[in-house]
Amino acid sequence: MINLDEKYQSYLDGGKKLTIDGVEERVIAYGYTDDGSSIDGYYLTTANYQLKYNLQGIFLKMKAIREPVGVD
Repeated sequence: MINLDEKYQSYLDGGKKLTIDGVEERVIAYGYTDDGSSIDGYYLTTANYQLKYNLQGIFLKMKAIREPVGVD
């Protein structure tokens, strides 16, 4: 299983940022997802998006939480 702390803690500490559609996004949360009986993936949350991945780290989908500031 992916160690999320090892992989994403530096994003929470403020040093690293994700780039989504050319805009830098700070990660504000991450955690595992489940199907009701077992862990099936994980998520990353930024101020503007929630991104979902499977346990192999393959991107599944992105949901806009709100429109990023400064984007037309």
